[in-house]
Amino acid sequence: MTETPTRRRATFNTLTVKNVRKLTSDAVEVIFDVPADLAEDYNYVPGQYVALRATIDGKEVRRSYSICSEPTPGEVHVAIKKDFGGVFSTWANETLAAGDTIDVMNPQGAFISKKNITSMNNPDQVASDALAGGNLHLVAFAAGSGITPIMSIARSVLGQSEQTTFDLVYANKSAMDVMFAEELGDLKDKYPTRFAVHHVLSREQRVSELMSGRIDAAKLESLLDHVIRTEATDEWFLCGPFELVQLCRDTLAERGVSEDDIRYELFTTGKPEQPTGQQGRTVEADPAGANFAISFTLDGTSSRVESPTSAHETLLNAALRVRADVPFACAGGVCGTCRAKVIEGDVEMEENYALEKDEVDAGYVLTCQSRPCSDSVKIDFDA
Repeated sequence: MTETPTRRRATFNTLTVKNVRKLTSDAVEVIFDVPADLAEDYNYVPGQYVALRATIDGKEVRRSYSICSEPTPGEVHVAIKKDFGGVFSTWANETLAAGDTIDVMNPQGAFISKKNITSMNNPDQVASDALAGGNLHLVAFAAGSGITPIMSIARSVLGQSEQTTFDLVYANKSAMDVMFAEELGDLKDKYPTRFAVHHVLSREQRVSELMSGRIDAAKLESLLDHVIRTEATDEWFLCGPFELVQLCRDTLAERGVSEDDIRYELFTTGKPEQPTGQQGRTVEADPAGANFAISFTLDGTSSRVESPTSAHETLLNAALRVRADVPFACAGGVCGTCRAKVIEGDVEMEENYALEKDEVDAGYVLTCQSRPCSDSVKIDFDA
């Protein structure tokens, strides 16, 4: 297995919306214009994401969205599906238009092919050298908007190697809900012997019973027995709701697939959370009680904050009270934007759906999910 790619420091820049294209009745593709002077900052590897930041109804809102296109000079494409009650996704679908400006974080994330990626240490070579090609068979399971990063990965690997084959199992409620339906058809026409898409519709009857209904444990076993060449698959990509991703991970593990060959990404854990420091909550050190001393380095500058032991405050929330520029996006343990390295002290991380095992072993934590367990803690966002 190749070495885990080095993550870049997360920073925002204001970009202009070049175009907004309707994908379905409740999803749009948003294309951002990347000026030449920021080109290096927005080089990316297929499968990565960007965080978007906007002020909506007087409140700052951040959301992460996967890049859906193969690397394109001067552009970044994301797809945004409207969620019921979703503040940002509703605003993006109903209000965002060409010519608008919005803060866009430079590309982040490790939902990328480790069979092809050799290094991300040199951003100039990411787009050209990331996909080396080879005789590989890749399989993806996606549901709904989970198709977004898969589109970028599939387009890139199929285009850069004449030996690579790709199977996609794509779950939706109905045919009308299929994002990138035309683009998936185009990929099938372009690579008829190397790309196969298997649409599974939960609320629409298909000719095949196997392709109708929700993907539960029994249906997944059947798909792996009769549709997907499990033993011939070199790498797996799973993207969608927690339940489906976890079911796939568990089932593949039972079939002997190494976790090193499985890439997965969640758009949500089902437990949305925002840092309380961004919601105006005031936490102050308790002069008469016990406090955790938290120090951290960000952009080469050291800061310190005290957090009452009774507050059960995350490292991220504490840091945000003294530095508004501390990086974060989802605050739910999914995206990895708030990653930092523990230099001194002990912390407990509640959830982790973003860091690789070797990163955790090296002392990295998600600060949105980590709380101090020792009197003093020192972390480094720049590590």
